[in-house]
Amino acid sequence: MNSVTRYQDHAALTLRLSLGVILLAHGLLKLFVFTPSGTAAYFASLGFPAFLAYLTIALEVGGGIALILGFYTRLIALISIPVLAGATWVHLSNGWVFSNQGGGWEFPALLVIIAAIIAIQGAGSYALKR
Repeated sequence: MNSVTRYQDHAALTLRLSLGVILLAHGLLKLFVFTPSGTAAYFASLGFPAFLAYLTIALEVGGGIALILGFYTRLIALISIPVLAGATWVHLSNGWVFSNQGGGWEFPALLVIIAAIIAIQGAGSYALKR
């Protein structure tokens, strides 16, 4: 493996770990702070079916762990895109900057782009399943 390929693999690893940690953190927030039923009620208040909250929590926790481990990286990244796009949509009315009340939409939009890049480039180094 040449040094350029090694650096690219390490860059892919860094991006994969970053998205994995963010997904896991948001999933655990929904699980332990907002609670699954509270998250379901919030989703319903936005007009989403309440059961999507449970799927979102499962994807964020399970998908975050899978990305951190490098397990089915491309698939998990692809599956996360609709969830992240939904988060972007929820924050659209709050404006651009995430420090706005209710959070802006640039952070979840960036996560959509990161997930798309991971889906294209793959897991990088130190992945359980490349």
